[in-house]
Amino acid sequence: MTDQTSGTNPYGTPSTSGPEPIRSYQGTLNKVIRGLLKVPFLAPQIGKSLCVLHIIGRKSGKQYDVPVAYTRHEGDILIGTAKRPWVSNIRKGTPLAVSFGGPKRTADAEVLTDAESVVRLSEVIARDNKQWAKFNGIGLDAQGNPNKADAYQSWQQGCVILRLTVH
Repeated sequence: MTDQTSGTNPYGTPSTSGPEPIRSYQGTLNKVIRGLLKVPFLAPQIGKSLCVLHIIGRKSGKQYDVPVAYTRHEGDILIGTAKRPWVSNIRKGTPLAVSFGGPKRTADAEVLTDAESVVRLSEVIARDNKQWAKFNGIGLDAQGNPNKADAYQSWQQGCVILRLTVH
């Protein structure tokens, strides 16, 4: 993986201090969201912007169900996240299961870690999901355009992009 912490920001001075820290209640919130995504009449509404990745641990073989926000872009699903331990279980060439408030579907996944891809696709996600932009420390101008220096700072602080191609 590229060293993301060194170097100056080629896009200037960020407008924020970076991504917000993970809250202590995030695990509980994830359990609630996973449950809501199983409720037939709520799941389609919640599933418009959230999905659950069903990831198998490389060493443990345990299944991790991770609710995440997503953006559709050019036929793929984009998910921006910090490089969490569960991300290392996603390997190119190994399909994973994903659900959008319904049955599980298979997807090919790729973890993008290079600055150019992360900055460009973070801008796509930020335009689509203002809450994600705020959580990841990406400011928006009056027209809703993401601050590129903020997106680069988010990459420097560990943001990666998952690109899923759902079958």
